[in-house]
Amino acid sequence: MTNVITVPPSLDDATFEQILEPLSRLQRDDRVLIDARHARWASPYGLTALLALAQTRLERPSLAVPEADDVALYWARAGFFRYAADLYDIVGSVPRGRQSEPAVLLEVTPVNASEDVHTVVDKVQQRAQSILVNELKLDATATMRFTMALSETCQNIVEHAEHGGWVAVNSYRWQKRLGGRRVLVIAVCDAGRGFRASLESAPGRPRSDRWDDGMALEEAVMRGVSRFRDTGRGQGLAGVRRFIGRWDGKFSVRSGTARLAIVPTWDDDVPLKENLPPFPGAQIQITIPERVDR
Repeated sequence: MTNVITVPPSLDDATFEQILEPLSRLQRDDRVLIDARHARWASPYGLTALLALAQTRLERPSLAVPEADDVALYWARAGFFRYAADLYDIVGSVPRGRQSEPAVLLEVTPVNASEDVHTVVDKVQQRAQSILVNELKLDATATMRFTMALSETCQNIVEHAEHGGWVAVNSYRWQKRLGGRRVLVIAVCDAGRGFRASLESAPGRPRSDRWDDGMALEEAVMRGVSRFRDTGRGQGLAGVRRFIGRWDGKFSVRSGTARLAIVPTWDDDVPLKENLPPFPGAQIQITIPERVDR
């Protein structure tokens, strides 16, 4: 029997939980069809997390392509199907032609080694500067901090996941939270071992009864703890958190059964969510909003 899991019409970091919840009730080798036929929009997080999801299945899952031509074409131009074809049995017609023109700032891109991180930063840097300064109205110095944040979140896959992942970046107007202001969104997702297992691998690390995915995220993101003992290690995501705070941006990290978020004034999310459906690895999103002069 094939278990059908429906992709919500708008797929982002919040609604992706609607996929994980029914998936958590299944065995890893159960047959699954991810039904995206009625999807109308997907964020960078939605697309990269769908790829990571496929890696968690022992039985190769199926994916039904969005029926709306413009949506399917967008997913194709965003580079999603290029990698989905290796992970899913594709059901439906994938658009052909006009895919050479990117639909996003950075198409879905695999990250497996440090060389991939350098490639990602080189591809994005020039276009990101134009968006940050001209569209988001940020100071020109924000470009350097942006590329550092992008590099650090991608490097997290290389150093901790022990499993390949994906990154995607896009800019769009966000009506739901910001009244149509423009945002720049980075999503980095993998299905590796996650923060808790990574920190547990540190030699001699003490254990406690309170140790769980939520505490592991707090250790890594808020306190800069790392499994590496080298001086200065572990400060990458903590540094990203500080950078994003300066831009009134949002930084969220999901791992295992918990999600930690640095919540700006324009959002109503909660700082820590626990007891979520389990999902291996780490899923990171950075949202940088257009600055509005007060």
